[in-house]
Amino acid sequence: MHDLPRKLSAEELAELFEGRTRLVELLSERERPFAHAGEVIRTLTEAEKIEALDAHPAIGATKLSARSAAEQGTEDEPAVVAELARLNAEYERKFGFRFVVFVNRRPKSAMVPILRERLERTREEELDTALGELVAIAEDRWLRR
Repeated sequence: MHDLPRKLSAEELAELFEGRTRLVELLSERERPFAHAGEVIRTLTEAEKIEALDAHPAIGATKLSARSAAEQGTEDEPAVVAELARLNAEYERKFGFRFVVFVNRRPKSAMVPILRERLERTREEELDTALGELVAIAEDRWLRR
């Protein structure tokens, strides 16, 4: 486990956030990027927030980075995978951005009720929640390096 960094490069952050986005660029300019993530997120446009979320792979996706694959596990029960695909599509239609959740080594089947619950929220609530989850994922990835 690593201590939280004072500063990370855009390349290091892009690996943690699954892409080099405006969020990553702005965080790379800050000391203690995770501590300032909320402040930085508040400065982003909606399009920049969505860019950061859409860089992250969907839960249950088949094309994943090695890190995401390890985090999401290998559970591939057909009914769970199909339900996640259906719910992810419904989520993206409703909200206009990717569902992001801090899996935290839980099985894919545990994501189904979370996704269902989050589909009941407002777009604003969900955008805030998803961005918070995205930062939690990146911070956890840093700590587990």
